[in-house]
Amino acid sequence: MSETSYMEQELRSQPETWREAARIGAAGGPLPKAGQRVAVIGCGTSWFMAQSYAALREGAGLGVTDPFPASEAFLDGDRGYDAVVAITRSGTTTEVLRVLEAVRGRIPTVTLLGDPETPAVELSDATVELPFADERSVVQTRFATTALTLLRAQLGHDVSRAVDDAEEALAAPVAQEWVDAEQFSFLGSGWTYGLANEAALKMREASQSWTESYPAMEYRHGPISIAAPGRVTWLFGPAPEGLEADVARTGAHFVSHERDPLADLVLVQRVALERARARGLDPDNPRSLTRSVMLQEPTTP
Repeated sequence: MSETSYMEQELRSQPETWREAARIGAAGGPLPKAGQRVAVIGCGTSWFMAQSYAALREGAGLGVTDPFPASEAFLDGDRGYDAVVAITRSGTTTEVLRVLEAVRGRIPTVTLLGDPETPAVELSDATVELPFADERSVVQTRFATTALTLLRAQLGHDVSRAVDDAEEALAAPVAQEWVDAEQFSFLGSGWTYGLANEAALKMREASQSWTESYPAMEYRHGPISIAAPGRVTWLFGPAPEGLEADVARTGAHFVSHERDPLADLVLVQRVALERARARGLDPDNPRSLTRSVMLQEPTTP
């Protein structure tokens, strides 16, 4: 595999794209204001970023914020939402477009997207365009993290440490035991649970790895039974009391870093890339996946 795959180029550009996203996010823009009730939708990686944003926004007391996979968004009745935020790299994902069309004229929408020349623009009341974070690799890295960085900045977070930590994560060594591991379980709490879900998806997509993800406090309620020597339990954010010792007793390798959790996701992206290379896989074009899922509309009999 080429040492300069699109995935590698794109994941290594994240400190730069995060800085630009922080500038845009700090300026405010059309994103929901404090007190508004918000539904956030996306598919795949974008749904996991929606989970993180929802936890951050509601946790900060800025208003009810519910994340939905676009295919399962409960927006048909009067649920009292003041706005819908959609996250979509391609701007062509069928399920997202269906939601935008269904709520048009009823609930104001704002869409974060990578490609501004797509149908999502016309269907949205407002857009936040991130073409500098768009990608050629099927496997998402920088668009997702850049969108979340923008959302964090819009919520008032100082993301400068996250940018610095991302640069450090790009230089950190990738342990051979991570490349060789049989299985990964990713854990998070609050906003980092979305990151855990995304980390597991990245490993599956890029390297066809056996991965799972859970809320950190739920891990001991059954899933820890999969932990064993040769396997990895990777935590985003602070560890619940006693968790590291519990994992150590299983013989699994426990990983937890003090860097910003979003920057730690950058390291996981690198691990996924190295695991793909070790297995002779092309992370830019994973099997059975395309850049955007565009479903065929049903025909009228």
